[in-house]
Amino acid sequence: MATSTTLGVTPAPRTAPVSTAADPADPVDSANPVEPANPVAGATDVADVADRLRRLVAGLPPQDGIAVFGGVYLTVTEAVRARLAAGDVFRTPADTAQLDVLFAGRFLDALRPGPAAAPACWRPLLRLRQHPGIRPVQFALSGMNAHIEHDLPLAVLDTCRRLGCAPTELSADFHRVNVVLAQVEAQVRAWLLPSLAGLERELDVGDPLLHLLSCWSIDRARDAAWATALTLWELRGNPSLLATAEQALDDATGLVSRCLLTPLSEPPVAPRLPTTPCPPTTP
Repeated sequence: MATSTTLGVTPAPRTAPVSTAADPADPVDSANPVEPANPVAGATDVADVADRLRRLVAGLPPQDGIAVFGGVYLTVTEAVRARLAAGDVFRTPADTAQLDVLFAGRFLDALRPGPAAAPACWRPLLRLRQHPGIRPVQFALSGMNAHIEHDLPLAVLDTCRRLGCAPTELSADFHRVNVVLAQVEAQVRAWLLPSLAGLERELDVGDPLLHLLSCWSIDRARDAAWATALTLWELRGNPSLLATAEQALDDATGLVSRCLLTPLSEPPVAPRLPTTPCPPTTP
């Protein structure tokens, strides 16, 4: 699969991340958890996960950042479920379904405790999900970054422990998910940025959104997630070192997620030169 972002924009080198700490000027959502009841308790298959995602999205305003990412995630989950049922993509559908359920559980569980207690990778989206200056596509990218870069490698380890296998046994179907992502890419792209085929006409080359879209790639994120899973698997015999690596992964992912949520709707105000001469200074 050719490297591209989910939105079909050729990626450029990733920009420097910024702090996950809440900016005093940012509207911070410190309300109750998004989903007070455990949304994954008892989830046993992909259909159940899709139903829980559907109820989550339906219960939030459409402009809410969690609803935006949830809608994208639901689209992908439905596509995976269809391919699992058809049996035409995955070699071991039961194992893929197990990974899908555990993977979704990490996102849905992050919604329960509220922003302060959530993993660092999810705090930016939870805190800024109602910020009026952040565009829907940014919410989607931030959510995908947190879920793929952090949750996915940990879900691979969870699945290996549950099935009693090594990550290499999941490798083939892990990478076959890219086939499903390619099938839903156009649908997601049309929803988040209508007429993206004419992106160059819609966005000036200096538009910050164009640069932000070019700095993140779902393919590179999934490749990195797989490499991370293999690395963490090798650390499983040293619980202290494994915990340290997982915390570093969480923090680093949170930095990028916060960078992706830089408010862009209002263009910066350029300094204005004085229209009248400055008064002479007193000697």
